Amino acid sequence: MKYLSVSALNAQIQSLIESTFVEVFVEGEVSNLTKHSSGHYYFSIKDKDSSIRCVMFRGNASKLKFDLQNTQKVLVRGNISVYVPRGEYQILCLSIEPSGQGALHFAYEQLKQKLQEKGFFEARHKKVLPKFPKKIALITSNTGAALQDMLRVAHNRWNLVKLVNIDTLVQGDEAKNHIVQNIKFADSFFETSEAFDVIVLARGGGSLEDLWAFNEEVVAQAIFEAKTPIVSAIGHEIDYVISDFVVDMRAPTPSAAMEMILPDRNTWMINISNMYDDILFQTQKFFNQLHKQVKDYSFFLRQHQIENKLQANQKKLLELQEMLLSKIENFLLSKNPIILKEQLDFYFKNFLAKKELMYKEILAELKSKNLDRLCQNGFAQIMYQDKIVSLDKLHIGDEIEIVSTRIQANATINKLTTKP
Repeated sequence: MKYLSVSALNAQIQSLIESTFVEVFVEGEVSNLTKHSSGHYYFSIKDKDSSIRCVMFRGNASKLKFDLQNTQKVLVRGNISVYVPRGEYQILCLSIEPSGQGALHFAYEQLKQKLQEKGFFEARHKKVLPKFPKKIALITSNTGAALQDMLRVAHNRWNLVKLVNIDTLVQGDEAKNHIVQNIKFADSFFETSEAFDVIVLARGGGSLEDLWAFNEEVVAQAIFEAKTPIVSAIGHEIDYVISDFVVDMRAPTPSAAMEMILPDRNTWMINISNMYDDILFQTQKFFNQLHKQVKDYSFFLRQHQIENKLQANQKKLLELQEMLLSKIENFLLSKNPIILKEQLDFYFKNFLAKKELMYKEILAELKSKNLDRLCQNGFAQIMYQDKIVSLDKLHIGDEIEIVSTRIQANATINKLTTKP
């Protein structure tokens, strides 16, 4: 009888096992998991009666879509490998999936829970989008339909905005890194003269695998750390990715994103038209009131040679009114409606304040020359044929009335003398 050496026996066992179990599929629970700094995973899978050691090398481990943890029920695909020096065998894992559900779905729920616990989805972290964005970064593929949809809607809705497409991979193994890189690039202009008001992440619809780049933790982290407001427009309305929960606003589609971000040009033209009509009405009302008050005081000024001055002021007032209305119209037609309301408010507050001061000065002068005060100082009105007249308009024989606030006297002109 020939005896084998231990090494020879183990070598024969290796040959037999590895040739017999070329590919195995095993279901079990993960235990004793070690994630080595090299990227290799070492663990066991077990059921209630047995366990077997497993190893997954870095190349395959990096492809896992979920975070492997102890106690997870998994499906392992691999082959049996024998380590001859110790006579031990293990499963050399090629792929691992969660038992009972797909790996992608499991990874999605796993990351969602993790980020929720870290506070990534909390409302207090959401940034407010500007009402009138001037410049928007579109992080999407420049060959996709999503870009064309956004450009079309933006042009029809608010063509004052500047759209900048940052061509980006949105599918495949390298997509996550490209998305992160471009988010950081667009956000790097924050608080500079070239800053973007909003960043939009967009792509068309697809399967869970197609959209997976937007379910990666590195993408969620980049969104969370950005200072610029970010809007997601990934897939269709029924498609939810992790990025949707982290961004400042989620749009169901790329087209809807433009409708939600941009104001409607037609609506604002109507608003501006109504604002213009209201300004004209208020201005006309102000001048009408001013005209009436000046006219009321003109009666008391005729005999004191202020009539010419009053007429000049009235003419100047009319010219000022026409000039103001013309400038208002030119102003409204030339100004960007983004800042129109604030400028109009500031302009008219200053304008009305100046005119109110001018009016008070005129009013003070008028009051100093009104009939009651003049009569208290010994002055009286001369009336001829029910009209106020000055002495140089009278002739000998004219019958006149001399009127003060409390006394009226009748007289006839007997003599007129012109002073040298």
